[in-house]
Amino acid sequence: MAAARTSARPARQAGPAPGDVLGHVTLVTGKEEFLRERTVGAVRAAVRAHDAEAEMGEALGADLTLGTLGELSAPSLFSSTRCVVVRELEHLPEESVTGLLDYAGAPADDVALVLVHSGGPKGSGVLTKLRKLAAVTEVKTEELKPSEFPQFAIAEARLLGARMEASAANALVQAVGHDLRALAAAVDQLAHDFPHEALGEQRVAQYFGGRAEAKSFVVADAAFSGRRLEALEELRWALDNGTASVLVTSAFAGSARGLARFKAATSRGRGMRDADLAREVGVPPWKIRTLRDQAKGWSEDGLVAAIRAVAQADADVKGAASDASYTLERLVLTIAALRS
Repeated sequence: MAAARTSARPARQAGPAPGDVLGHVTLVTGKEEFLRERTVGAVRAAVRAHDAEAEMGEALGADLTLGTLGELSAPSLFSSTRCVVVRELEHLPEESVTGLLDYAGAPADDVALVLVHSGGPKGSGVLTKLRKLAAVTEVKTEELKPSEFPQFAIAEARLLGARMEASAANALVQAVGHDLRALAAAVDQLAHDFPHEALGEQRVAQYFGGRAEAKSFVVADAAFSGRRLEALEELRWALDNGTASVLVTSAFAGSARGLARFKAATSRGRGMRDADLAREVGVPPWKIRTLRDQAKGWSEDGLVAAIRAVAQADADVKGAASDASYTLERLVLTIAALRS
């Protein structure tokens, strides 16, 4: 049995050709959600480039059976070409493993199957078996180290046909923070607004010089998601780069309010579209995914305790506390611990 093509396509390179994905299985692994989603989008784009009428289907690993896989990959009245995405492969039931492996060993020629594993040890057994199959191509999406973010920005600019100076990349990371989605969007904006020049620090300062508040929300998002070490690292980085303490507590208060509104809205209206939910909660549509992921770990009592902790920290940094950085570190630890 021939082995899978492991890491044959790095997640940040140009997208695959239709022949790379149709009749093949793309295995996407790793904890970096933005890069996982980018890979899924690239496969879908390749399929649509081959057939604009191609059918797109999705399923969760926990719901996958041989029957549902057959339904998703079956031809429709409009097109025989399909792209099927299975997310959260780590939750695949044991009884479905054999059927999935049988299909992955001989995938249909006009189907692009994408299997997305969110990282971690769960489900590693099926990954090992999939990697041994010749039709499987693995795309690894590892989380970046803080020192790698400037190089990511430079690579993004290169993909867009632009050139970014190293000093500009460092300045952009300082302004936007360690959020790949926001960083990629910032590079995209600069590359399209200044297509015929090397992107330097001046352009970064022109567009993103006042982003201290954005840095604070990166800290808050990490803490409310339970990512304690990341939140502490982002906090220290933000404070070292001049972010005011009151902006951090303000961001935490905004995150707490948004999460409370989200939980209230979803408890009232199940099945609400993301756009409607965003209007109800009062956040941009892209924020709904973050809130949905965060909400899974928050009870009503935990959220009440978090709101009280944020209010106390805000009062402390505005006058009562002698060491604002200690107060903010304690807030990060408290919020991350409250998320069950």
